[in-house]
Amino acid sequence: MLLTWLDEVIKVFNDMKVRKSSTSDEVKKRKKAVLFCLSDDKKKIVVEEGNQILVGDIGDSVDDPYACFVKLLPLNDCRYGLYDATYETKESKKEDLVFIFWAPEGAPLKSKMIYASSKDAIKKKFTGIKHEWQVNGLDDIQDRSTLAEKLGGNVVVSLEGRPL
Repeated sequence: MLLTWLDEVIKVFNDMKVRKSSTSDEVKKRKKAVLFCLSDDKKKIVVEEGNQILVGDIGDSVDDPYACFVKLLPLNDCRYGLYDATYETKESKKEDLVFIFWAPEGAPLKSKMIYASSKDAIKKKFTGIKHEWQVNGLDDIQDRSTLAEKLGGNVVVSLEGRPL
């Protein structure tokens, strides 16, 4: 079964991808991380309400955006996620979007099948994604050095302002 997605999903992606110069209020409203899930009728991919981190939350209600993002992932179902990683290599500071396909062991088989079969279609809509990561459990994602490896191997020296 191939899913469709709401325009809102593509708008969220485009808003995260394009880092235009903005007022400080607009920057604070930018999404740092967001999760996408199936609609109740299991026919569409939608933005999961309440499961996002805004840039303005960092330092205020969110100390470590990566750890906070990991806590948003449900242990018993699949999700797609976008995470706007800020990191430093030995040469420069960078920001890249990471597309995450979360398919934990505890997710129902039908859910895993639906998400897996629609992953390529949604990825095609997310043009310009450099990093993709399929994660099957917390052990694969909890350690920030694993994300650093996906972003640039051993050249990444810090993630979200924290040394590795």
